[in-house]
Amino acid sequence: MNLSGPSTLALQRDFDLCALNSFGFPSRAEYFLRVETLDQLRQAVALARKQGWPMLMLGGGSNLVLREHIPGLVIQMALKGRQVASPEAGTVLVSAAAGENWHETVVWTLQQGCYGLENLALIPGTVGAAPMQNIGAYGVELEERFDSLLALDTESGDIRRFDRDDCRFGYRDSLFKSVAPGRYIILEVTFALSQRPCPVLRYQALADALALRGLTAPDPEQVFEAICEIRRRKLPDPAVVGNAGSFFKNPLVSSAQCEALRERFPGLVAFAAGDGCKLAAGWLIDQCGWKGRRLGQVGVYHQQALVLVNEGGGTAAELLQLSDRIRGSVRERFGVELEMEPRLYPA
Repeated sequence: MNLSGPSTLALQRDFDLCALNSFGFPSRAEYFLRVETLDQLRQAVALARKQGWPMLMLGGGSNLVLREHIPGLVIQMALKGRQVASPEAGTVLVSAAAGENWHETVVWTLQQGCYGLENLALIPGTVGAAPMQNIGAYGVELEERFDSLLALDTESGDIRRFDRDDCRFGYRDSLFKSVAPGRYIILEVTFALSQRPCPVLRYQALADALALRGLTAPDPEQVFEAICEIRRRKLPDPAVVGNAGSFFKNPLVSSAQCEALRERFPGLVAFAAGDGCKLAAGWLIDQCGWKGRRLGQVGVYHQQALVLVNEGGGTAAELLQLSDRIRGSVRERFGVELEMEPRLYPA
């Protein structure tokens, strides 16, 4: 897709980021730029390097906890464009620019008859943020549908292609998030999808929702609709209640530790994961009595303990206090350490 275009920069100072982070926390950028072309992005990176400014790439602001002051330059990624390539060996390659809305892209792929992303419906954020976080939901992780991506190397100025192995995907992790944070700016992501429906129904909540609808052999559109209904019922809309979706990762523990916990807590919710087990963080938090509780203007969502919310007027400092108290409770009761899923900036 064509990422070139007009290159005029409109640098803004002391910019209000409240509407650009899904928690809605008060936060101001020292400098701010919205980039719609590759030329603009290159200029923005060059400006930041020349001035010695730290850089924050901002997509939908849905996986960030922003402090009140953001030093340096915040760049909002707004590159647009989508395309479908010719099928190759039963697979169709679909590309989308980093600034495209993620959920709208999922809808668009279904409209094109390209299947495989429907389980990832209604995840907030942009296409460029998806591989950084290796997003996943309802039995599917992005890496399973990933082909490659293009990224700008801010050190060399080159555009580099990354395949799946290059990205070092892990559970809610990637090269871009934890190995080389800030070095590469994702420009475009290509997915390997199918023109043949192949619904993934192994997630129990999804299977139950489809069974209630009397759907024993659902098509991808019906899976998409069921997932949207589940998410809207269980999770708050960031446009209404400030949140970043799941706030904690589901902790990974050894099989031995999982069995020891199950002996003490027979109702433990856990799933096999590689050589160990993945514990349901929401269940752990709920068992510690946090669901529905508030601390100042932030709290734990009353329908899903994994989601922390800004009830209105909250701050990042309050949220971090709440997070620390929740982590302490889970550590004390279960001997398990919870890890934040959103990124704190500045760290």
